[in-house]
Amino acid sequence: MVATTTAKKSPSAKTTGTTARNKRRTARGGAGAELTSEQNAEKGFTASESLSENLQKVLVDLIELSLQGKQAHWNVVGRNFRDTHLQLDEIIEAAREFGDTVAERMRSLHALPDGRSDLVAQTTTLPEFPQGEIATTEVVDLMTERLDAVATTCRDVHDDVDEEDPTSADILHAILERVEQLSWMVSAENRSPRR
Repeated sequence: MVATTTAKKSPSAKTTGTTARNKRRTARGGAGAELTSEQNAEKGFTASESLSENLQKVLVDLIELSLQGKQAHWNVVGRNFRDTHLQLDEIIEAAREFGDTVAERMRSLHALPDGRSDLVAQTTTLPEFPQGEIATTEVVDLMTERLDAVATTCRDVHDDVDEEDPTSADILHAILERVEQLSWMVSAENRSPRR
């Protein structure tokens, strides 16, 4: 014997001609979950559009520096290979840590960091890194140029950031201190003593 069932229609289904099944709200892409009034009670300093944009500029350069450092790390060859290889690890680690610090600072200020690869490639100030094997001496010059580009970005946005949020400016100070130190150390590989 086969049991038969009849689906009961909800009162609203009678008027709309649909069943109660599959009545889900459509997804809101990228908007996240709706916040409760308690969650919306969160207060605190909120970054202006200008502050968010300035921190974003630093973020994309740090992300790109870490990626280019890895590209160099994998493909460097030649004299003094091991030291250059290890020095690249220091650059990558610093860029990743500072990138995370900047992104988390942005979130703490209710700004939205964007580290998507297409956006990073479109907005970074760092020139494209060459493909293939690269001699250690050339890698030294290329990475020095890129470290200096990150420092320039930090200096370019510093005064505006400092005016609005000295705490974020302190992060820029730490980035500048380390990036400029790395630039000096890396560039010294190709220098000769002054006469």
